[in-house]
Amino acid sequence: MAGEQPFVEHARDGDVHVLRIANAPVNTLRTEVRAGLLDGIKAAAREGARAIVLIGSGRNFSAGAEMTEFGKPRKPPSLPEVFDAIEQSKIPVVAAIHGNALGGGLELALACHARVAAPGAQVGLPEVKRGFVPGAGGTQRLPRLIGMEALRLIVSGDPVPSEEAAKLGFVDAVVQGDLEHAAIAWARQHAGDKFVLAKHRTDRIAGYDAAKFDEAAKKLTARSRGQDSPKGCVESVRAAFTQSFEDGLNVEREQFTRLVQGEQSQALRHIFFGEREAVRIPDLPADAKSATVNKLVVIGGGTMGGGIAMSAANNGLPVTIVETSEEALQKGLARCEANWQRSVGSGRLTQAEYEKRRALLTGTTDFDKAVGEADLVIEAVYENMAVKKEIFARLDKAARPGVVLASNTSTLSIDEIASATQRPELVVGMHFFSPANVMRLLENVKGSKSNPTAIATATEVGKRIGKLPVLVGNCDGFVGNRMTGKRGPQIEKLLLEGCLPQDIDRVMEAYGMAMGPLATGDLAGLDIGAAVRKARGTVAPVADAVVAAGRLGQKTSKGYYDYDENRKRMPSKEVEAIILDLAEKMQVRRRKIDDQEILERVLLPMVNEGARILEEGIAYRAVDIDVIFANGFGWPAFRGGPMFFADRLGLKAVRDKLAHYAEATGDRNLQPAALIETLAKEGGSFAAMKGPGKV
Repeated sequence: MAGEQPFVEHARDGDVHVLRIANAPVNTLRTEVRAGLLDGIKAAAREGARAIVLIGSGRNFSAGAEMTEFGKPRKPPSLPEVFDAIEQSKIPVVAAIHGNALGGGLELALACHARVAAPGAQVGLPEVKRGFVPGAGGTQRLPRLIGMEALRLIVSGDPVPSEEAAKLGFVDAVVQGDLEHAAIAWARQHAGDKFVLAKHRTDRIAGYDAAKFDEAAKKLTARSRGQDSPKGCVESVRAAFTQSFEDGLNVEREQFTRLVQGEQSQALRHIFFGEREAVRIPDLPADAKSATVNKLVVIGGGTMGGGIAMSAANNGLPVTIVETSEEALQKGLARCEANWQRSVGSGRLTQAEYEKRRALLTGTTDFDKAVGEADLVIEAVYENMAVKKEIFARLDKAARPGVVLASNTSTLSIDEIASATQRPELVVGMHFFSPANVMRLLENVKGSKSNPTAIATATEVGKRIGKLPVLVGNCDGFVGNRMTGKRGPQIEKLLLEGCLPQDIDRVMEAYGMAMGPLATGDLAGLDIGAAVRKARGTVAPVADAVVAAGRLGQKTSKGYYDYDENRKRMPSKEVEAIILDLAEKMQVRRRKIDDQEILERVLLPMVNEGARILEEGIAYRAVDIDVIFANGFGWPAFRGGPMFFADRLGLKAVRDKLAHYAEATGDRNLQPAALIETLAKEGGSFAAMKGPGKV
């Protein structure tokens, strides 16, 4: 259509032509971009260009393929067609990389005759994290440029900076100053060079050692826990070393097609897009603005408080820890320093970067002075309502008017905490996950009076300190803890009816969980759950008996499991005896329980509670729940989350299974939620629910 902005801009600098991808904000390689590149290469040839510079507009070279086109009929030209045109061009094509060149974006650069990059640009092939393999020659061209190192980059999916890419050999030069000008000068200077295209290189794939390759592949896939795409990456890269370029492309294409159509890739893409959706708050007014936060104060320097403070300092935000005594303060600061020093020792952090972060972290015992200077306060003391209300009353008096006060509570009512202040509209929950300096999820909790400024501030500060903020409503346990709490009664029943701890954990770890629920309990400390049950007046016969036997978890070298000096877990004969004795006393007849029943009885109670959460408007969208579980509760992203699990099973089947288990186990909580009943009758799904709920 006349007057439309082109997706690829064509400019000239003398005898060097510039093709600029203009598909903001990340320059994905949609159909119009591919067509524009093809047209641009042909035009440069017609016009007698000496060299072509391919660059991205805005902040990025290209983030790769347009994933919204997956599963739809592809319109020509394909990426391989564009790459063929580049590789057949008699005019050298030089990729000029800044920002990110990821996935198909890097594959585009690898097809070029040469690559130059700005300092700090990030390059990588993250397709494995979306459940498939690079599908446009990345698994064939990268090994031909850098050899065995390609296996690590492709199987991990982790990007590397341009400086490392230059050392490895797939970036020809890191250039200073204005990238476009520098790339044009470099292309003009090297236009007469004899470039060897990646597809024609054989020096780095010569002398293939199958045993060495297999050993490296085994190490790289050791933690894949049932995920298929790392194995597909291995086989595709292996083909680069053992087959011709064209045959290798065929292997890559077969792996890509198989994987991209599979459930795991659909799940990973569900989480990928869900993370982008979850940070959008539908009912936040367009003019809502975050408070300006230049100084964060964290109340409490324990494990959680220290981790929150580290997250702030790691991301350039000055932070002060407030403690009640100098001894506690120094202990908290020392813990932060030790964590950073471990990173320095492992090479993941430079000494200079450590010193920069440490300089942003201060500590004090002067509560009123520190809080009076704060732009945002996050309370991170232990879970006790009386203590939290006392602290918030003090915060309200010491903090400047307009300053947001946040609580890192994991279960307690934000409304009750806010009632201790004269500014309930500026009180929110900011629930971090342990270890807070590592875990990405941040459950932000909206109280009944929390205003748009408080919500916007919690959201923006969360993003700023490297977290994924998901806004949820105020209820006991919020989303994640409320849902995981519902699997406890079924785990107890499974243990009494025929399972041992290792049976349940084996099934859940085979599903992809990093750690089964009983091993997780041992890691956290079984006395913590016991204290919660006591406070709430509830019982869990097996868990209570294990704690009564002095088995509190890893910290006592015995919980549901026995632990050696290296904290390696082993089945416990004592726990087996406790379970068998309880079953006999409670007249529960034990039987063999198959793996599918174990899986369903652990997962379906969480699905059911997730449906209730959606009914109540505690979460905006089903995908928000899935994002919370994938980022904070060890749910394998390649399984998509509990609500995705339910949709794949089909809500009619979910309804029927819940009703069956409710009757079989006498657990009224398993009666299907009203929303599940409705969606099952309508043939609907959680994913297809119209519009977000209201938090």
